[in-house]
Amino acid sequence: MKDILIGIDAGTSVIKSVAFSTKGKQLAVFAQPNSYENLPSGGVEQDIARTWQDTVESISGLAAQLPDLVRRTLAIAVTGQGDGTWLIDAEGEPVCPAWLWLDSRAAEIVDEMRKSPEDRARFELTGTGLAACQQGPQLQWMKRHQPEILEKAVTAFHCKDWLYYKLCGDRATDPSEGTFTYGNFRTRTYSDEVIADLDLSAQRHLLPDMIEGTRQHGALTLAAAQATGLPEGTPVVLGYVDVICAALGAGLYDPSADLGCTIVGSTGMHMRFVKSADDVVINPHATGYTMPFPVPGSYAQMQSNLAGTLNIDWLLDVALGVLSSEGIERERADLLAKADALVAAAQPANLLYQPYISAAGERGPFTDASASAAFLGLSTRHGYGDLLRATYEGLSFAARDCYEAMGDLPKEVRLTGGAARSKQIRHILSAALGAKVRTSERVEAGAAGVAMMAAVCLGVYADMADCAAEWVTPYLGESEAPDPELTAIYGKTYALYEEARRSMPPLWRSLAQRNGV
Repeated sequence: MKDILIGIDAGTSVIKSVAFSTKGKQLAVFAQPNSYENLPSGGVEQDIARTWQDTVESISGLAAQLPDLVRRTLAIAVTGQGDGTWLIDAEGEPVCPAWLWLDSRAAEIVDEMRKSPEDRARFELTGTGLAACQQGPQLQWMKRHQPEILEKAVTAFHCKDWLYYKLCGDRATDPSEGTFTYGNFRTRTYSDEVIADLDLSAQRHLLPDMIEGTRQHGALTLAAAQATGLPEGTPVVLGYVDVICAALGAGLYDPSADLGCTIVGSTGMHMRFVKSADDVVINPHATGYTMPFPVPGSYAQMQSNLAGTLNIDWLLDVALGVLSSEGIERERADLLAKADALVAAAQPANLLYQPYISAAGERGPFTDASASAAFLGLSTRHGYGDLLRATYEGLSFAARDCYEAMGDLPKEVRLTGGAARSKQIRHILSAALGAKVRTSERVEAGAAGVAMMAAVCLGVYADMADCAAEWVTPYLGESEAPDPELTAIYGKTYALYEEARRSMPPLWRSLAQRNGV
């Protein structure tokens, strides 16, 4: 009986193959590390051929855990890290290493393009702010500085597209990444106007066809079957980009609710489920992202903070440094275990913290490379617990800032990411947003989301709503309602936070210039 769906999530540093039953139970997972190289130029590259081999190893590792995997596999579905540029030639061989989403070589080109009068028209069509991580600016950099690469290239992939090609031999991408950089999100098609605004009309032939993974699939080739050990002809589903699949697996989709989803990780990702193209909010600052969602007519809007829990890590590391100077050795986990108690004991809204600790500044819901972190209102009466609480609050206010750029605040936010296990983070975020929160217990949300697409594609479920009812809802924690008293306090404090944030850019730039940044 074929009753296993394999979800592959090819991240930046780890590729995971996860086996799920057709009813959504996780059966086994195997993680295969991969690697990338940081170049002095700001480039960040990954070996394309090795990424395929690492994926094969992850499938083999999964098979070792489930001896009957080969017999039981119904389909393979693949998602992966977004953005970046993976170029192959006519024979299907890489023409250069992959450029990852971390690559900053196109930053100056992006600054130039964002000042162009055409940028607003491009944003209106894509619903997505331009960034150096995207394939369009990266191709433009190659066009200007290494045209010989583009002359050899026949197809421009993203990570998951490359793996899909190696699995089934089809050159394709999906609507989330296809429209993200080059398309009209309303029609889920490429836009010649956007491609022209990116000055890439001559490179239009590099863009593969977009396919919808909930409706069509490829078949495992003989070569891929020999490499993976799985049967030739096994259905292969091309998923949406990893952040969309993670949101799907963590619970962003529920047709009966007004939902948001926040990934509480090193980077803070905030997503809003939008039921129609007409409801997408096109903000005046041309920031954030709009992507089709694997449900007909629906979308996910996103805003992301460059530094999420990195702010907490920084503060914990400061404390560790002080302890170490006194000969006391502790691990970050030791301090983190006690952090919730310190935060709970501190008074709310005693300080304002601006959580822009990343050396790269901020990108959501505003873009400012010179943005920096700050405690406001600090005095001798404040202690370490006050600093921790202010940091938690600052992250929550930054989340609200992002959600407000996407429209009305959602009535419920589904949480995922390691820090979502903190009771105080959930309590403070809920009050700052004035929304209920529910935490997903799914550890491999991205792999689950892409496997859900396969389940719908192959008719295991009639639609995504039926699939989510079995794959998502049982893995959500209890609904936690916002504390009314704390919500009132944070409503007033957020106004101060927003006022401070809007007044800081001149100071940020002066400090950056003084420090030679």
